[in-house]
Amino acid sequence: MFETIETFQTQVACDGGGGPLGHPRVYLHIDPKQDNRVTCPYCSRTYVLGHPHLGHAA
Repeated sequence: MFETIETFQTQVACDGGGGPLGHPRVYLHIDPKQDNRVTCPYCSRTYVLGHPHLGHAA
């Protein structure tokens, strides 16, 4: 099973999260005009762009 991580930034860094057992750090860009998600080519983690203003009362 692959991990999905919600983020509120369009650029994320992924290193596999395993410390010395992870992978080289890669920087990934989420294009909000496209799919609002990006998948790490090393570990297949998916980063999804969240919407911080949704669900909060004004």
